Amino acid sequence: MSEQEVLDYVLACDELPTLSTVASRLISMAAEEDTTISDIAGLISKDISLSTKILRVVNSSFYSFPQQIGTIHQAASILGTNAVRSLVLSFTFLKPDQMRGSGFDYATFWEQSLFEAVAARMLMTAIGAEDSEEGFVAGLLQNLGILILARAFPEKYPLVEQRINEQQQDRCAAEQDIIGADHTFIGSEVVKRWGFPEALILPLRYHHEPHRCKTTSSALRQLCNLVYLAGLLAEVRDADKPDEALGFFKKQVRLKLNLQEKTLERFLEQVHTEVEDTAKFFDLKISPQKSIAEILQIANAKLSVLNLTYEQMNRALIEKTVQLEMLTKELEKKNTLLERLAHIDGLTEAYNHRYFQNQLDREIKRADRNEDVLSLVMVDIDHFKKFNDNHGHQAGDQVLRQFCDLCRSTIREYDLFARYGGEEFVIVLPQTDAETANEVAEKLRSVIASHSFSIEREHYHLTASFGVADLKPVRDGFGKNELISRADEALYAAKKKGRNNVVVYSQKKKWFGRTP
Repeated sequence: MSEQEVLDYVLACDELPTLSTVASRLISMAAEEDTTISDIAGLISKDISLSTKILRVVNSSFYSFPQQIGTIHQAASILGTNAVRSLVLSFTFLKPDQMRGSGFDYATFWEQSLFEAVAARMLMTAIGAEDSEEGFVAGLLQNLGILILARAFPEKYPLVEQRINEQQQDRCAAEQDIIGADHTFIGSEVVKRWGFPEALILPLRYHHEPHRCKTTSSALRQLCNLVYLAGLLAEVRDADKPDEALGFFKKQVRLKLNLQEKTLERFLEQVHTEVEDTAKFFDLKISPQKSIAEILQIANAKLSVLNLTYEQMNRALIEKTVQLEMLTKELEKKNTLLERLAHIDGLTEAYNHRYFQNQLDREIKRADRNEDVLSLVMVDIDHFKKFNDNHGHQAGDQVLRQFCDLCRSTIREYDLFARYGGEEFVIVLPQTDAETANEVAEKLRSVIASHSFSIEREHYHLTASFGVADLKPVRDGFGKNELISRADEALYAAKKKGRNNVVVYSQKKKWFGRTP
């Protein structure tokens, strides 16, 4: 059969996966220029089960929003059209319990698809790309063509798997030889018929060969590269020589992404736990995930066993037993270090948003027990978007790192400094009332305003705005979300006063602070 004949057969096949009514209508609506957020929210709200699932994910650590989101309209307003569409598509396709029979290993297929989706989303986040949810759904669906071919040709596709396993043939080549078309062509053509946007069609078509994607959009080329890299990393898990597969993955990352080595290593250390967490959000049962380090260790152990004689194996066993206690202690130290790295923002090395949320909860509980007070300071670098536009994002990234170093060196050691998002940061000051926090913020404002940020022999001067709010749990009738909201209101007032200001929240809306 020719490619076109295979496609025609697939499109007419009763076994072709189908879109839900909501997903199908949502794709059409998203392409219409006059579609509003209210239209999208109204459509999704009609499906109570889908609405419940979306709200559960939106309010989970998958997003780590500071406030509780109670309605689909609120979720759509905060996330945007693309992210909502991606969530709906994810829930539409992540239903492995409905895909049984025909001898195809659906459990393994969906587990690998989820791994690739999480890896693509994490890579997009690591490089600061927008619409990381689009990376998630592109990674999730990149091998949709395999599922389609397996269901349309239940007798032929096992021969494809056999050719791959026994002869080590490339999957696309085996599909071409046995069926007449490969999964990249079939998957992309089917979703094109479903009305998918180009941002999802192209990654399906070129996820094995991103260099063949000739689009003029740099964002789409980047998305194809990220989905390609996610697929390469997934291959490490089942490779005969995972160290070689991982080495090739790292080489491709260096070629295609401007990613720091520390950020890449942190990504590799965290990806398996993110997959397990995400599976829970989407009600997927998957096998326990091994870290990349564990996969390499197991492979090396197997290789070592093959090369040992019986006596050598006994000797090695005794040596390993003796070393066990030392290794356990070393692992405890490394696990402590890995736990800390999971809390660090990859670009600035400040604590990340998730850690801030958890730590603020702990500090509020401590203040409640001790009948103490704490303060929250929100910091926003003034006109930072203009700085990026004028001097480039690489210069902006270096300024962010220097800015964080400067802030950490100015505050107390036990104060928490974290990145809230973009150029916005937060400082948690335990045992500190608003008046003292105002003095701390004013000192920091002055230090920043007088500091010279040096980048490749060029010097830049920036300012920042500060919003301050305090909380004494035994006295005040509010909690974490209100504290954040008050500090944010004070920050807004500081910017409204002309920026480079410190403003302290007052319940009577009588702001006080200093103007330099």
